[in-house]
Amino acid sequence: MISRFNDARDRFFDMRFGLFIHWGLYAIPAWHEQILWRGNVKRNDYEKLIHEFNPIEFDPEAWLDLAQEAGMQYLCFTTKHHDGFCMWDTSHTDYKITHTPYGKDVMAMLAEACQKRNFPLSLYYSCPDWHHPNYPNMGRHHEMFGPRPGDEPDINRYYEYVTKQLRELLTNYGPIYQLFWDVNVAEYHDPSLNELVRSLQPGILINNRGPDEGDYSTPERHVPEGGSFRTPTEACQSIGRESWGYRENEDYYADKFLMQSIDKILAMGGNYLLNVGPMPDGTITSENANSLRRIGKWYKKIRESFEGTVPASYMGGKDEIESANEVKSRVFRDHVLLTRKGNTVYVHAYRDLQSNTVILKPLDVLPKRAILLNNGQELESSVELLPWYWQERAYLRIRNLPINEITDEVLVIKLEFGEDVTE
Repeated sequence: MISRFNDARDRFFDMRFGLFIHWGLYAIPAWHEQILWRGNVKRNDYEKLIHEFNPIEFDPEAWLDLAQEAGMQYLCFTTKHHDGFCMWDTSHTDYKITHTPYGKDVMAMLAEACQKRNFPLSLYYSCPDWHHPNYPNMGRHHEMFGPRPGDEPDINRYYEYVTKQLRELLTNYGPIYQLFWDVNVAEYHDPSLNELVRSLQPGILINNRGPDEGDYSTPERHVPEGGSFRTPTEACQSIGRESWGYRENEDYYADKFLMQSIDKILAMGGNYLLNVGPMPDGTITSENANSLRRIGKWYKKIRESFEGTVPASYMGGKDEIESANEVKSRVFRDHVLLTRKGNTVYVHAYRDLQSNTVILKPLDVLPKRAILLNNGQELESSVELLPWYWQERAYLRIRNLPINEITDEVLVIKLEFGEDVTE
């Protein structure tokens, strides 16, 4: 982690939950945002989709309404994915949204809506480009399988183009919260690019997938093991299991699976970026929208367990949990993680509980109150010797959790202590 991150650290850890949007020409074939790489489609045929893209139902206010209903605090938008198609009115290529039948700058519309609501906007930008003649498509992962006739592969000339586009994006669209680089396949290294980004948008945060060291890591579709992150982390996941862009007949994750993933990442001290892929007309599918609403209904009830809190699963011993084996051998009998704020400790059942009781070994202090945030129910608590630990000592026991009544949410318990038990 580089030192300048301290300047924006508080803001990063205040913005815990965001909406990721993958949207572009790939919404039309409705299979995958990397259909050119993963599917049997030729570039020339794919590029003709520019003449069909006409998202007449696009309404950035509706997107933001949904994000706020889900409890989200910022939005990250794909300005240019690997296909090279630009979702703003760039001056440096004709392969852009304003050359479609729609003709409008959706990036400008989205930025204006975000500014009206003071809703932070982040920008995704792909390092590979399957359209630009200077990008050296050499058949590596997330690249085309070689240059096509007329291409002039030259990584330095390509990044001159990237630099010009970054200037546009970071100059013409108001304040930008984060820059999300993606897939530096060519392993191009140039610290001046991130320096330029920071000069144009002081205080911006930059991820670690670009041409230089970034401010935070971005695990994708993966929940690391452990109790807390060592460095700032923003995990990302899509509601659809197969694709990040719009896909017909998508395989959707269960809401509870996503809640468990969100809860674990946030309890470990990370942030979470949850993705939807709008349809070609610009609207978000009912499956995506309903999932976001259900997640938001749960998240708003338990969000205090993440606001102003720090990971506290170290309360079993060490400050960091480094491996799954260490978790199993050292922490709690039940699969839970802890966060804390002062003398308040929150218990996160990020996995289904085996019983209606949680044993918080090695804690042996009785809280003043134990409350289930999901429904406000006060729970029974005691410090007692248990048969399972008969050779040890008494531990904190939280009882009568409604595991058979609340089956579609992650349970979060609030423990209010009268003394400091977190050191």
